[in-house]
Amino acid sequence: MEKIINYENLRSFAYVSDKICAKPIKGVVVDLFGLGDMSMFWEDPDIAEECAKVGIMYVIPYNNPWAWMNPQSIAFTDEILDVIFEKYELDEKTPIVSVGGSMGGLASLVYTKYAKRTPVACLANCPVCDLPYHYTERPDLPRTLYSAFFNEEGSLDDVMKKYSPYHLAAEMPDIEYHIFHCDADGAVNIDKHSNRFVEAMRANGKKITYDVVPDRNHCDLTPEAREKYNKYMFESILKLN
Repeated sequence: MEKIINYENLRSFAYVSDKICAKPIKGVVVDLFGLGDMSMFWEDPDIAEECAKVGIMYVIPYNNPWAWMNPQSIAFTDEILDVIFEKYELDEKTPIVSVGGSMGGLASLVYTKYAKRTPVACLANCPVCDLPYHYTERPDLPRTLYSAFFNEEGSLDDVMKKYSPYHLAAEMPDIEYHIFHCDADGAVNIDKHSNRFVEAMRANGKKITYDVVPDRNHCDLTPEAREKYNKYMFESILKLN
């Protein structure tokens, strides 16, 4: 299908903070949805306003809520960034940081591997890291994964491994990774996901920080952890300007 997203219709396909963002634009944060999220933003989120003050554009692609960062969602996200880079004549080296929680955490990690423009850093909150295991983790998940990868060639297990951060650890780009996971997470088991992923990344020589957040459930960062998360996000871009 021909690409249809342009600057005039962009807000039907993504939230973009360009109208409030200080210029020149120093970098772009791409925030990727968790499972089932169908939000559209008519007002600027607080974090987007904070980023805008220092020239960081905040982008939230309206990907399919069961996308699991499949090839379509990767291409969709790339297309949105193509429009933004063209509109504002951004240098191709303009730093991008991918962020997200849960499925969005997986998406932020997988996007670093397959993106048209490789991000300089990735932040993931309680990310799904082992996708084949996650298929078995809860009864609501198989339908979403089958839907996401229905048109891919090969077995479902093999296809899921292509979009599973744990199985991609050796192939992930050499950028900064910052993982946060709540140790009381009842939706994405920390031992089966982030603990194993971080170990695999370190074994493959990747630059990764890991913050375990005590006594908190899924994606429920403490104020201190959230402050640290946001600090990593800002610094990943601002230190390059």
